[in-house]
Amino acid sequence: MSAQLQAMCVADTPMPSREAAYRLGRLAVSALHAELACASKPGLVTPFDSGSHTDMDASTFVRSLFALRGYFVALAQAGIDHASFERLRQLGIEAEAAMLRATCGINTHRGAIFSLGLLTAQAARLRVAHGRRPTAEEICDGVRMWRDALQAAPVNPQSNGQRVRAQYRISGVREQAAAGYPLLREIALPALRSALDGGATREAALAQTLMQLIAAVDDLNLLHRGGPDGLAFAKAQAAAFLADGGIAQPQWRVRLHAIGRQFVARRLSPGGSADLLACAWFLHRQEMV
Repeated sequence: MSAQLQAMCVADTPMPSREAAYRLGRLAVSALHAELACASKPGLVTPFDSGSHTDMDASTFVRSLFALRGYFVALAQAGIDHASFERLRQLGIEAEAAMLRATCGINTHRGAIFSLGLLTAQAARLRVAHGRRPTAEEICDGVRMWRDALQAAPVNPQSNGQRVRAQYRISGVREQAAAGYPLLREIALPALRSALDGGATREAALAQTLMQLIAAVDDLNLLHRGGPDGLAFAKAQAAAFLADGGIAQPQWRVRLHAIGRQFVARRLSPGGSADLLACAWFLHRQEMV
């Protein structure tokens, strides 16, 4: 049997559920690490600086990632087992508690626990049910099966995100999930694929995708930290970067670092966009492994 034919046969062989859960759970953590490792992220924590944050650095995120490894595997297995949305929600609550213990009360991944958790569960469910790797779009669309449960689930009105949503009457990650993550399908994934297909490195592709997201997303973190003016400023900076060629600019890293200094001066951190970036990378990578 040729190596090419052998690879095709392996790709078509249904993956045992435990192996699928482990592989996808660890891939979710790897996606969060890839987002952290990207150095060209205005206002966000990187391995080299803390961006607009004074209470966390890269080591805080790494501690959180270690604490969350088992959670994403458990969520993937729950998806395979067709567990109820309530079971997924309870796993999320447990994961958030583990994160806060690991970080001494600092929220590093609450948004990612929610969105990447749902996507991981759905990716595992579809992979085992269909005996193949699902497309990113199939996974996003599959999350809509929990639409009613998402709308009925209790919220914490005292959280920063809920207060901002109520104050400015804008939608958040729950609405994104219930709609099948249109921001991932229509913004993040096309940007990421286009950059990679054009030969961009992972670093450059992630940076380009992040700026596409910042330009498009009503990021609750930006609203919380900078109000409507801060959100508008961040969107304008991202749009200008893209209009000038994005990562096709010879000095794109220098440009992003300059934007980053302006974000830090205004305490702006596009955390919601960063969560979606990690989700997009996970969805892209799971199509290949």
